[in-house]
Amino acid sequence: MTAKSVSKQPKYDYDAIVIGTGPGGEGAAMYLAKSGKTVAAIERYHAVGGGCTHWGTIPSKALRHSVSRLIEFNENPLFQVEEQMKGLTFSQILKHAAGVIRKQVRLRTGFYDRNLVKIYQGEARFVDAHHLEITNPDGSHYILSAETIVIATGSRPYRPAHVDFTHPRIYDSDTILSLEHDPRHIIIFGAGVIGCEYASIFRGLGVRVDLVNTRDRLLSFMDAEISDSLSYHFWNSGMTIRHGEEFSHIEGRDDGVILHLQSGKKMKADCFLFANGRTGNTDMLALANVGLEADGRGLLKVNGKYQTTIENIYAVGDVIGYPSLASAAYDQGRLAGEAIVKGNLDGHLIADIPAGIYTIPEMSSVGKTEQELTAAKIPYEVGRAQFKHLARAQIANTSAGSLKLLFHRDTLEILGIHCFGERAAEIVHIGQAIMMQKNGGNNLNYFVHTTFNYPTMAEAYRVAALNGLNRLF
Repeated sequence: MTAKSVSKQPKYDYDAIVIGTGPGGEGAAMYLAKSGKTVAAIERYHAVGGGCTHWGTIPSKALRHSVSRLIEFNENPLFQVEEQMKGLTFSQILKHAAGVIRKQVRLRTGFYDRNLVKIYQGEARFVDAHHLEITNPDGSHYILSAETIVIATGSRPYRPAHVDFTHPRIYDSDTILSLEHDPRHIIIFGAGVIGCEYASIFRGLGVRVDLVNTRDRLLSFMDAEISDSLSYHFWNSGMTIRHGEEFSHIEGRDDGVILHLQSGKKMKADCFLFANGRTGNTDMLALANVGLEADGRGLLKVNGKYQTTIENIYAVGDVIGYPSLASAAYDQGRLAGEAIVKGNLDGHLIADIPAGIYTIPEMSSVGKTEQELTAAKIPYEVGRAQFKHLARAQIANTSAGSLKLLFHRDTLEILGIHCFGERAAEIVHIGQAIMMQKNGGNNLNYFVHTTFNYPTMAEAYRVAALNGLNRLF
């Protein structure tokens, strides 16, 4: 009698399931799929991309670009005619952002299709460490299982319980994208990255802006000279900034919103944007079913391999906190994928992660600030290039801003790069590439002896390097 062969059934539906399709989830899913793993992705929204594509990075930067071009047009002497464009409405520029979002969704959907990653739409919650219950948009349920699960659910705007976000004139940084009326006056509470970016956008549209900051200066994690430049630019544009304030309560009225501050001040506007902090999207995951616990802001703790306290569950992106950047989240996803496939992790995030802040003008930095170098007693010097002296900036009529290089007085090693002005987030990467060089390659003299295209904004590096060398004695 011939023994029948028994086919071995897979223990789980997939090798890995990734919850969330933002940058972190995409990075993990693509690495795992390209490594031969069977992968599924769970997305609660009807399209891939996560908050980055639909509510955060992409729409806000598309809005900023449109407003910035409008400002350039209106300030360019070539167009100082009676028919000059006076302005655009928020709803008009949202149409451009919507087009960019559609293109990004098509692109990213193609990534999943080409790599055979199955996408399930629905809300995921843990049943146990290997099983997820998925709730369809129609309310039906089903179970999916995997050997490994990656949490990449991102974050959402923090909403204090006593603020009525159902009021038609009170928004957070997600719902502001549904703004339909054209405000004449907006109060923005929270002067972090998101608050400052939206303050730039609305002021560029001619809206009166009151920016309320809970700290004593704008963007205190940035180099003080650069953040002071932004503060001056905001003030010079007619924006009102109130530092060191906390709100008592927010009163919604038929004709607008009144902000009551703990200092006793009151402010009124016809639109209010709350932009003070974010919360990790973990409350819907039923983490208690697997023994995981998020902190008060919904964030999870992970080890150096992005592994939670549960061996087969990993987490990446905003849901683990710092640095909460789309660029870093994608790298975290790939690194988590590597740890899952190889069992260890050779790579890591770079030490000096660049920061790009898309205000008008932009700000960007990488490396140490002057304040950090002073506190560490590192002997440094400063080299500066003012954009107003660069031919390319004069041609483009974008002369506001500067590049600052911080370098070691003795070794000429570049320690920090800080840029304020149009295209700052692009310009900073030139210096970043040199900072990453080993064996003496990170040296200020590179910029002195390199020939740059002329006229370009990149030429600012040569100007700043020569300026810095002239300070040595």
